[in-house]
Amino acid sequence: MTSVSANGAVRGAPPMALITLTVMLGVLMAVIDTSIVNVALDTIAGNLGASIDESGWVSTAYLLSQVIVMPLNGWLTARFGRRNFYAASLALFTIASLLCGSATDIWQLVFYRLIQGIGGGALQPVAQAILMEAYPPGRRAGAMAVFGLGAMVGPAIGPVLGGYFIDNFSWPLIFYVNVPIGIAAFVMAMIFIRGSTREQRDRSPVDVVALVLLAVGLGSMQYVLERGQRLDWFSSGQIVFFTIASVVATTAFVVRELRDRNPLVDLRIFSSRTFSAGNAIAIVSGFGLYGTALILPLFLQNVLGFTPTEAGLALVPGSIATMLSLQLAPRAMRFVGARVVLATGLCIFAVGAWWMGGLTQYAGYWDVFWPRACQGFALGFLFVPLTTATLGDVPNARMASATGIYSLVRQLGGSFGIAVLIFLQDRFEDVAQSGLASGVTLANPNVANALHQGITTAQLTAMVVINATVISYDMVLRLCGIVFALSIPLVLLLRARRSAPQPAVHLD
Repeated sequence: MTSVSANGAVRGAPPMALITLTVMLGVLMAVIDTSIVNVALDTIAGNLGASIDESGWVSTAYLLSQVIVMPLNGWLTARFGRRNFYAASLALFTIASLLCGSATDIWQLVFYRLIQGIGGGALQPVAQAILMEAYPPGRRAGAMAVFGLGAMVGPAIGPVLGGYFIDNFSWPLIFYVNVPIGIAAFVMAMIFIRGSTREQRDRSPVDVVALVLLAVGLGSMQYVLERGQRLDWFSSGQIVFFTIASVVATTAFVVRELRDRNPLVDLRIFSSRTFSAGNAIAIVSGFGLYGTALILPLFLQNVLGFTPTEAGLALVPGSIATMLSLQLAPRAMRFVGARVVLATGLCIFAVGAWWMGGLTQYAGYWDVFWPRACQGFALGFLFVPLTTATLGDVPNARMASATGIYSLVRQLGGSFGIAVLIFLQDRFEDVAQSGLASGVTLANPNVANALHQGITTAQLTAMVVINATVISYDMVLRLCGIVFALSIPLVLLLRARRSAPQPAVHLD
């Protein structure tokens, strides 16, 4: 008989701390690699003789394979076993990282990034499932706080590391740094990660049709979100084609899976109101996390003139605040419940985003510091209660599927947020520039006075452009605040309960 002590540790099993460290190494690699490459694309393009548009595929390829693998987490775990699947994902990610750093051609690098994304797409949901199954219900909020360090802080750490490596070393290092970490994580996974005693392997034939539909549907959707802005959205035949392909393939996949008794992806889990509501909020949190994580560095570099390293360092206060709130959130949940903590997090992020939307071209580091810290603090209050509440009622047998779907939804929310915010920033800038330029005439006394004082027409044009850019960034940042504020009522759909320690149990 295997017993479980009062603190939730299984006697005879590896220490919880080592299990947690093992999975967190994988999470950090996968999450950081989503954003670390972005600041290096210009350098990679120059070194490999590629255009900026071609180098964009280095990021797109990784995300394409990630979103296809994530929902397959449950099926792959059942087929190969939790430890085997996680260790194989680590090995694939590590080998692909080594290949990426050795690439001598842009399309070779894109291919290696596709392989790396297959491994990276599995690491997050598998790690989350391992933690949710390893920790008893009363300690899951704390486990998700630790997981949140990777999932929430990782996107902010990526640009800092990427900027530092590019400014001081060379671009292959952003991939090579994964190799020793990946090897250590693989060895630890083989030693410390154990399969569930109730784990049953799925030996049923592979539904090839469903697999193809899933790949086409999600792959096309991610392509549209990633490339839409570059190709001017629906004025491009490619975007129209892939949009239709995504809608048709995704619809066919959903219908097929709901009729299948042994589905590739367990979509019936959405019958849980709490799981569905949690995923709806996850879209918003992904929207804010990934969207603002991209928009803010662009503002810092394009408007304030920060270097990539300086832009990355400006995000650090938010990461520190997130680490603090991740520790406070589980404690707060014991007293007021997950819904109150989550609503507080949504509200604080809305305030921080609105505050950030007041920046001007004269802003300095400390003007960015406080609103960014406010946003970062909110993320801890978002992630822990949202994840705990969304996955709290999911049986262990369906946990792998649930975490895969949940990770996918958050990732797609981020991709959607980035696509929408970049599109709106571009449109807002055009509108603002047209409005400001219409007032730059000799009939305007201020313009006439400026020209009389020696300011040139070129300087006036530059002032119009920079002001229009500032207005556009401020508008999209405040739009993020409005979206978060409007999502607060969704919290009421989550089950109301407090996170409380559970008594010791015995597993036969």
